[in-house]
Amino acid sequence: MVTVTLNHFARCVGEGFEIDMGAASLVLTLIEARPLPERGFKGMMRAPFALLFRSMSKVLLPQQIYRLKNATLGILDIFLVPVARDKDGIIYQAIFN
Repeated sequence: MVTVTLNHFARCVGEGFEIDMGAASLVLTLIEARPLPERGFKGMMRAPFALLFRSMSKVLLPQQIYRLKNATLGILDIFLVPVARDKDGIIYQAIFN
């Protein structure tokens, strides 16, 4: 298994990540990929980073692990947390550390 890094996601900003919801699917757009401050823990596998995704759906997904499919990165299981809602939809955050 490959450990994903900020560089993997940075090239995918603006791309869709599809969640299979059974009878339908929902597409989240990656709108931001940014580094987080390093805490300097010995043996860290990667530098920490955060991702923000936008859903155009009005349906709020609960925080949990979702299987996301992307044309560039393939299939990834990512823990998403809803963090904001605006006129354009709902924003979800994923933290990698």
